[in-house]
Amino acid sequence: MNLEKEGYIIVEIIPTHSKAEKGTIAQISALKLEGLKLLDRFDYRLNDELVENKDLRDMIQYDKQSFTYVDNPYFILEKFKTWAKDLPLLIIEDSYTLDYLKELDNKKELIYPYLNMEHSYDVFNQIMKKYNLEPSNHLVDLLYEAIIYESNNKEEK
Repeated sequence: MNLEKEGYIIVEIIPTHSKAEKGTIAQISALKLEGLKLLDRFDYRLNDELVENKDLRDMIQYDKQSFTYVDNPYFILEKFKTWAKDLPLLIIEDSYTLDYLKELDNKKELIYPYLNMEHSYDVFNQIMKKYNLEPSNHLVDLLYEAIIYESNNKEEK
């Protein structure tokens, strides 16, 4: 896929469990792009009282005003399906993300090959260091910035 010319979505899912059959989606953050142009963002989160795991609930307390909150965990995925249409999805993590997105027919790829990196436990620290980025709670935003840096770097070569 040509990230400088085609439409695609960068997506991050935060689930309540590593297995979709045992959990729900607590949060989806996504950016819809046409080449390097940001078209729209999707930030949905489950209402706090529905996230039973206290550590997870505490982890997703950032930027509360930036999210749309819902009472039905299945509504998040349904809304995302409609929003994403048939655009390819660039995902951050493949095991649980693919499990939670199995209902979507969209093409799904890991984002890291486009950044000349591999997924690892500290990949976001590596991305911030490689691209000299400030920390952000929104991982999709860091990945978008990294894609822009990669594109600019190609043009300079």
